[in-house]
Amino acid sequence: MTGQRTPTIDRGRATGRDLGQLLETGPFAEALRAAIRARGLGLERIRYRLRGRGTTVSLATLSHWQSGRCRPERPESLRALRNLEQILGVPDGSLRRLLGPPRPRGQFHQPGQPLP
Repeated sequence: MTGQRTPTIDRGRATGRDLGQLLETGPFAEALRAAIRARGLGLERIRYRLRGRGTTVSLATLSHWQSGRCRPERPESLRALRNLEQILGVPDGSLRRLLGPPRPRGQFHQPGQPLP
């Protein structure tokens, strides 16, 4: 299929009002996706700008964050998110606030339950 363009999905542009609403209410992935769209930057350009600020984040990680497959939780990821907020021109802390508490990792022992 050389020479043919593949159809693209138009997910629409977030208006300032939509972005503001998402930054207030979340969820994180949708707010991040809207901020990226509103800024008009591709993930490769964002990655390049992050690297210029001394932060290394893979394209896969950025993609996973905006799709909701995972979210920044480790200290270095949270530092990257601070830089990302500046690059996207959203208020400081607006995306971080949407993360909520860290998700539990591994197996947890419930008090009163026998250990495995």
